Amino acid sequence: MPFARLATATTPTAHIGLGLAAVGRPGYINLHRDRDLPADRGVGAMRARTHELLDAAYAQGVRYVDAARSYGRSEEFLADWLTAHPEADDIVVGSKWGYTYTADWSIEAEAHEVKDHGLATFLRQRAETDALLGDRLDLYQIHSVTADSPALTDKELHARLAELAAEGVGVGLSTSGPAQADAIRAALAVTVDGEPLFRTVQATYNALETSAGAALAEARAAGLTVIVKEAMANGRLAGTEAPAVVQEIAADAGLGGDAVALAFVLHQPWAGVVLSGAATVGQLAGNLHAPLVDFDEERLARLDALVEEPEAYWRHRAGLPWS
Repeated sequence: MPFARLATATTPTAHIGLGLAAVGRPGYINLHRDRDLPADRGVGAMRARTHELLDAAYAQGVRYVDAARSYGRSEEFLADWLTAHPEADDIVVGSKWGYTYTADWSIEAEAHEVKDHGLATFLRQRAETDALLGDRLDLYQIHSVTADSPALTDKELHARLAELAAEGVGVGLSTSGPAQADAIRAALAVTVDGEPLFRTVQATYNALETSAGAALAEARAAGLTVIVKEAMANGRLAGTEAPAVVQEIAADAGLGGDAVALAFVLHQPWAGVVLSGAATVGQLAGNLHAPLVDFDEERLARLDALVEEPEAYWRHRAGLPWS
């Protein structure tokens, strides 16, 4: 698996990846995007911002980049950067299929993405990803699987995914919603010809939403690489939005709340790669200080008080505006 390269990396930042959800399209649900992005969110401006982040991330030891078909032009921006940087042959590239981007580069779109985990969508989006990333793609994930997703039971889809794995592309899934643990455990049971299909799982886990923790530990014990997204809860755990306890720990460490939020996830023994969703180089630099934060039992106990019921957390997330 390509992620084996990260397991032996000597730089702590190798275990922090860069997710392109916030910069591959003009609209997303992170807080304070009006402060983070230029007034001009045209394709050229967002391409330039993505490349600026990729330059900074690579220079500071980041070696995993995460895109998706629904992240606007994220695959295109990443492909352009990879072409311009042939020396970056140690980058591990992941993307996702299952959502179609429908906003037509507008922040005010009625629907920004449409979900479909059917075989036809996989075949179409696989061809689209291949046209952009070609043999640079290391991992292809089913996007936002829930326990009732047909992707967990569609045998024909599983066979096609197994064919992709046989070609050398890792097969994974991401999860979302209050029942992430159920989806993860169902995915662990999916096999093709007696062999497990999924080699990675990407899930939301942060100081507010910890409900998938036990299932992620089971996934790691089963040999899967665990990728964590939304470690800062779409901005709720960063900057002035961070709860007082996060800001206090950050002040003690001389760092930002974003570093504390990421460090909390890195502290989990099952966490393989934790994604930064930075939209600016400054945010990325702050995120990459996460390995400097020490967690003892007292600090962990203080953060325990922040945990929300999963239904409440995901209800709040669903209400965040696209901006």
